[in-house]
Amino acid sequence: MESLLVSTGVVALAEIGDKTQLLAFILAARFKKPLPIIAGILAATIVNHGLAGALGAWITATVSPEILRWILGVSFIGMAIWTLIPDKIEEEETQVAKKFGVFGATLVTFFLAEMGDKTQIATVAMAAHYGSPLLVVAGTTLGMLLADVPAVFVGDKLASRIPMKLVHSIAAAIFALLGIATLFGAGAKFGF
Repeated sequence: MESLLVSTGVVALAEIGDKTQLLAFILAARFKKPLPIIAGILAATIVNHGLAGALGAWITATVSPEILRWILGVSFIGMAIWTLIPDKIEEEETQVAKKFGVFGATLVTFFLAEMGDKTQIATVAMAAHYGSPLLVVAGTTLGMLLADVPAVFVGDKLASRIPMKLVHSIAAAIFALLGIATLFGAGAKFGF
């Protein structure tokens, strides 16, 4: 359960103010059709994070535990730093909707926006760290929905009231703690 809960919480916090949450705000404001937008977010996240979880499982099976510990520890610390850098959304990412409809536009733009994003990399790292990619993918997908679904319904009204710097600082602290704990082998006593 730890892999599910940690991955949910970390991604939900990291996603606040992220470019995909900004994309959810923009799509909601533009199309005013929350259900196809939410369905597109869910489908894109399952595919994207599913691939990331599979990569994490492959890394776990391929890389020695000692090297993996260092890679994961440094990756988590890198994600902590990355979380403190605010995201911006490119207008081109929302132009896809003219060709694919609301669901298709959300699916394509969210999938592409998540490629190489910190939450995708976090999914790879946590799947490798915990060794349970299905629970990690379920958790990261749930975390993505916890952050983005309210964005679809509330839009810019909520964004202006959330202390983004504080939320990013908390997410960065969690990533940093995971990184330090991994580097020092804190989970080795417990089998992870």
